[in-house]
Amino acid sequence: MCRHLAYVGPGEPLGRLLVEPPHGLYRQAWAPRHQRYGTVNADGFGVGWYAEEDPVPARYRRAGPMWADPSFADLARVVRSTALLAAVRDATVPGADQEAAAAPFAAGAWLFSHNGAVKGWPGSLAPLTPTLPAVELLSMEARNDSAFVWALVLARLRDGDDQGQALADTVLEVAEAAPGSRLNLLLTDGATITATTWGDTLWYLRRTGGGTVVASEPYDDDPSWQEVPDRTLLAASRTDVLLTPLKEPSAAPAPAPRKEPRT
Repeated sequence: MCRHLAYVGPGEPLGRLLVEPPHGLYRQAWAPRHQRYGTVNADGFGVGWYAEEDPVPARYRRAGPMWADPSFADLARVVRSTALLAAVRDATVPGADQEAAAAPFAAGAWLFSHNGAVKGWPGSLAPLTPTLPAVELLSMEARNDSAFVWALVLARLRDGDDQGQALADTVLEVAEAAPGSRLNLLLTDGATITATTWGDTLWYLRRTGGGTVVASEPYDDDPSWQEVPDRTLLAASRTDVLLTPLKEPSAAPAPAPRKEPRT
């Protein structure tokens, strides 16, 4: 369920990354090519981006489908950014949270998205609630599994974990509590992108003109797109991508990370 994309690199109009590509996130809202679960991503969308000299990103989120919002298409045509995170949300059961349930979730300089689902939600993660400060639970933007996973990640970030450690530890904790969950997480601070693959697809592209895109699926047919193996932690900057295998809960230590060769 859901599709998401993050970018860091030279300044680009939002639409050049989200709307203009032949299979961009805009089109993935109704015609994804690699989505394994769900078919239509029409229950909300959002984009967060960073303005020059401001570390705190802006967000634009709506409860309806991306294709039905002409204001977004106009905004995406002229707003430029050197970093963004955007997502379209899979059609799901009705809820009261409306656009608050749409990624990206945000705190300070961070933007976050979850592509997947927590098995047995909400009961499966009830044992994890004592690990969160009360203020984190009370500050959740929405009452869905993605918002709770974000609360777990955010608590680790605020405790001083780096982005990779925060994502990896959260994935392993949730996977142990709720086996069979799909936990593709995506996080950016405006300078780097961190992501996990756990049960769904993820790809990355080092663009010819500079910059790195990380996305649920390619937005065009450029042969430079690289698929990320399942059970992997990805860390990317404008120029480099590092892949580290994730171990299963209670499994042996994972192999050493490898730096992807430049192409």
